Amino acid sequence: MEKVTVLDFARKKASGEKITMLTAYDFPTARIIDGSGIDAILVGDSLGMVVLGYDSTVRVSMRDMMHHAKAVARGVKRALVIADMPFMSYQTDPATAVRNAGRFVREAGCSAVKIEGGGEMVERARAIVSAGIPVIGHLGLTPQSCSKMGGYKVQGRDSRKAGEIIADARRLEEAGCFALILECVPVSLAREVTAKAGIPTIGIGAGADCDGQVLVINDIIGYFEDFLPRFAKQYARVSDVVRKAVQDFKKDIERGEFPDKDHSFTG
Repeated sequence: MEKVTVLDFARKKASGEKITMLTAYDFPTARIIDGSGIDAILVGDSLGMVVLGYDSTVRVSMRDMMHHAKAVARGVKRALVIADMPFMSYQTDPATAVRNAGRFVREAGCSAVKIEGGGEMVERARAIVSAGIPVIGHLGLTPQSCSKMGGYKVQGRDSRKAGEIIADARRLEEAGCFALILECVPVSLAREVTAKAGIPTIGIGAGADCDGQVLVINDIIGYFEDFLPRFAKQYARVSDVVRKAVQDFKKDIERGEFPDKDHSFTG
């Protein structure tokens, strides 16, 4: 079983093969995803909302991310493990960005990191890449900056913003990023960025023309019930299964049917 690397991303773009990516936040989920043949696992800062109960990703700390990144990395043998760099772990200056990115590789066992945004973040990406750490960029809707964007809205609908995203994609590629995530942008814009970029694009709410797709695992299995984004397809509803199991457990105890002799020890 060969480990997926950033070179496999480039090879898949060149050959027209689609890249598959899902988030994971714990050891057992990572093992299931990895064993299913997914190319890459993103330890997303989305864990703040779907695992930790925060109201946004902004509250996620390096301590939170390191804890979950370590668990995921321990469960993966094949997939490329990418860690989301949380809010204020890279924005302040390049040295801080490199130091925190290095922790994800050295301490957590991840193979790459992801940062959000263009502009000044391009230099942060360049510094991390120069330190020998693979970086994936993230453009369009960047949740860590959603308050500045006026909320969770589709980005790049007007020509000015679309031009900025195209320019930032080029700059991130020049900085050495091995791939780009495009989130919540019009299909036409994602298609243009994908066609012009020499590195793969991974879409989330960006249409089918990207070189790959990523979704939040809790969304596709129906484990997070509070909200399902329009772009997320639900393939199962695990929450119903868990709820029924808990209710059946409660009933068995109340009826005196658990534990029975098959679940007890005799002297």
